[in-house]
Amino acid sequence: MALDIDRYAHVDSSIQSWDPRLKIAALGFFVLSVAILKTLPMAISALIAAVIFHRISKLPRHFVMHGMMAAILFLLPFFIILPFTYPTQNQTELVEFSFGWEGFRLACLIFIKAIAIILTSFTIFGSSRFDVSMIALQRLKCPKMLTQMLLFTYRYTYTFLDDMKRMQTSMFARGFVPRANLITLKTYGNFVGTLLVRSFERTERIYHAMLSKGYQGEFHTLVTFKINRKDWLKFCLVVIVVVSLLSGEIFSGFTPAEKGWY
Repeated sequence: MALDIDRYAHVDSSIQSWDPRLKIAALGFFVLSVAILKTLPMAISALIAAVIFHRISKLPRHFVMHGMMAAILFLLPFFIILPFTYPTQNQTELVEFSFGWEGFRLACLIFIKAIAIILTSFTIFGSSRFDVSMIALQRLKCPKMLTQMLLFTYRYTYTFLDDMKRMQTSMFARGFVPRANLITLKTYGNFVGTLLVRSFERTERIYHAMLSKGYQGEFHTLVTFKINRKDWLKFCLVVIVVVSLLSGEIFSGFTPAEKGWY
């Protein structure tokens, strides 16, 4: 099932009513601050803040968890790779392998920061229609090419996935059974090639249709934005959170994750 990130954009909340431009600017600033954190206590603090933002947005928990499962599965190997490969002086022998706590702490740091960033991204783009978020990015002087690439990628990824599912259904309806042989590899090669050709042809048709409707490389919309005092208050609160995180990172005396837990 496709994960439409703006499926619950209609849910009424303080985040949903926030002007999209200030929301993207403030929470985007928060994401950048999380990315540069190097200590575990401040990374955990950032994760707590991200959870609070998510709770305020009132996005369904099952929806966010479903979207985060792929990211979690991608991050879990860090706990296996880094402890045994990260350079360290103090190593512990574990089943004939050298286990380093420095690598394990670094894996914890990467995992916590990634979860906080992904959760915040859901809060940003899940609380507004995706096209409105892209328009807000454009109003924030984000490069037009980037915003359009994001919008088209989001829009047509699901179309290509539907094409792939229909082709798979057609293959199995004709009696195809995948096996570990050359015929299966050839079939899957033809499957991927056909999908790429269809995608390219669809792209050309879409582009010519857009040109025929007056497309000139930018969005034209009737959506209007209006900032009020509450929007600025929310912006300032997020900035205070960011400043607190960075101040704690610099002045708290916590050691980087590779050197200690705190």
